[in-house]
Amino acid sequence: MPLTNAQVTAHAFLAALYGDDCFPVSAVDRRRAVLLTLCGRLETDRPADLAGPYTLTHAATEEISGLQAEFEAAGSEIETVARDELGGEFLFIARAYGFGDADTEELIAPRDW
Repeated sequence: MPLTNAQVTAHAFLAALYGDDCFPVSAVDRRRAVLLTLCGRLETDRPADLAGPYTLTHAATEEISGLQAEFEAAGSEIETVARDELGGEFLFIARAYGFGDADTEELIAPRDW
């Protein structure tokens, strides 16, 4: 199912990571795919309150945490730039779907990056 949120479809997810040779494109692509899947779930499930997005973002955060080995195998890691970029993308997604009062730290609370 294609995404319908105009803000999301026009957004260049993880642009800072794609523009940095420290991050393998294939690894960034996988993280972008997780974010787009999250957007699809928000469109499909349409949470009624803030608890819903937190549940969905926690699952996506844990999935991204499980991909760390891919960065490490390429001699890279999720460091400050990547952490900030990922956290910012989660906040962008929450706001794009009407959850402007979401807390960035809570959106990515279970992270291991």
